[in-house]
Amino acid sequence: MSDLFKKAVSLGWGFTLYSKEKIESTVNELVKRGELAPSQSKAVIDKLMERGAEESAGIKKAITDQVEKVLVDLGVSTKADIARLERRIAELESQLAAKELTIDPAKPDTPVLDETTTPEVQPPTPTKEIE
Repeated sequence: MSDLFKKAVSLGWGFTLYSKEKIESTVNELVKRGELAPSQSKAVIDKLMERGAEESAGIKKAITDQVEKVLVDLGVSTKADIARLERRIAELESQLAAKELTIDPAKPDTPVLDETTTPEVQPPTPTKEIE
């Protein structure tokens, strides 16, 4: 029985990506060769299908984790990063629109910049150097 279990485990690893038909075909071959009782074939097929699904899920998770790590290492933005930036842009656009509504170009004290004017820049205040 332990030999049969070892074969089943080996088949489980090998059938990770196989279809149910291929698993049934292989199990039926084991029954024909007398290595598996016909009454056990359905249970073995179900167990191998379950094991294959588990292995597929494990492989998929490992690949996903590795891809995510590579993307982080490369500095690629995630969907969450992009969504956060889109929210921030919308917020800033809203603030800008609100400020534009409060600017009255008829008032002389409201600064209006165009290509011919430049704002006055104040020189930096001198600081005491650290010795």
